[in-house]
Amino acid sequence: MKGQLFSQFLDLVNVSDGKAGTIVAAIKEGLHKKNVPTHKLYGLGTDGAAVMTGRLNGVAKQLQDDFPWLMPVACAAHRLALACKDASSEVPYMSTFRDHLQQLHQYFQNSANRTAVPKAASQSLGLEHLKVKQVKDTRWLSQHLAILTLQKNLSAVMTALAEETEVHKFPVAKGLYGFCCTYRFVASVYLQADVLPHLARLSRIFQKETVNFLAIKEQVPVTMACLKNIKDAGDAQPPGSFLAQLHSDLDNPAGLGAFNIVDEEERERRGRGQVKPTREVLWSRYRTQVMEPYLDGLQDSLDRRFQNLNIMGAFHVLGPQAAKEDDSINFENIKTLSTKFLQQPDSHALLEWSSFKQHMLTGAFKDMDQLTIMSKLVSQHDEWCQIYPSLSKLAAIALTVPISSVNCERDFSTMNRTT
Repeated sequence: MKGQLFSQFLDLVNVSDGKAGTIVAAIKEGLHKKNVPTHKLYGLGTDGAAVMTGRLNGVAKQLQDDFPWLMPVACAAHRLALACKDASSEVPYMSTFRDHLQQLHQYFQNSANRTAVPKAASQSLGLEHLKVKQVKDTRWLSQHLAILTLQKNLSAVMTALAEETEVHKFPVAKGLYGFCCTYRFVASVYLQADVLPHLARLSRIFQKETVNFLAIKEQVPVTMACLKNIKDAGDAQPPGSFLAQLHSDLDNPAGLGAFNIVDEEERERRGRGQVKPTREVLWSRYRTQVMEPYLDGLQDSLDRRFQNLNIMGAFHVLGPQAAKEDDSINFENIKTLSTKFLQQPDSHALLEWSSFKQHMLTGAFKDMDQLTIMSKLVSQHDEWCQIYPSLSKLAAIALTVPISSVNCERDFSTMNRTT
């Protein structure tokens, strides 16, 4: 009534199997029992599972066959997690790197005595209070924190592993120490410390209860541009970045310089008369074999997972910036939205737009952000929904299309904790 969005739990349905047809039948039956008018169904939010998003016979496709105006959206948070996992899987070393991070957590977490070792080492080195944190593929905020903690305390972790190897003769510690004391591992920690803040920022936006299509439209391209900048910087990483201080940290005798950080091949061929590669060779090799393929993979995966943004992007026409842009673009956006959602000629919405635009430039909507404008358009307490009925309906759809399923999943998590 007041243009404010709210969520309501409808039902909890058991299904006999996880097939798309079974899920579709259960959805339709549930809507019928609750007397939900299907002509008002405009958004479908799902995770990224193939049974939900399958192009030929997924749940979304089958529902769209019956309700052509329905707009299916795979959860943005899930798409981000899958995009990042895809990028890691396509670069063999990054998959190994992720596995060893998990092994580091498990090694220290599974023993109180082992947990105390890196803490004591961090205190003696004057570093932060250290706890090796768990890395999870689908939780990028936790992965960011884990990498940040490891980067700040990497010398303490290596000191602890060296002690476990030399004093206690633990073979697992020896293996982890051998992996961590390599140029590629240290460089990957620093690379992730530069990359993950951008992914964590994107994840944080998607996990908000009020997330909307604007967040995806604007922030995904920004994130991709930031990743491209890291790659393009090459040898001249910007001051303040972790990669920019990588080599100075490796040369610091009070830190990583105290360890024999070597190339993997040098460690494997020690004693065979091999020439030790220079720092420039190690960096060049790391860039071409790990960093650049990984960053390219991240950009490609994000682009692939978030490529169907044309309809979401068309809602930009209801925002203040559209009023200052070329009308030909705005008209195309109006036509796109009218074709998808309105059962009437697009001329109605186009006529409304000409007047609506003036309100955004100099009238009642001047200096308002898009969410505020759309809320006023759909509010039954304002006259705008009668003045601009077509745009009001589009604004209501834009506000209600579910971009993320995290809110629903939090409800399920709460339910599981109480049962």
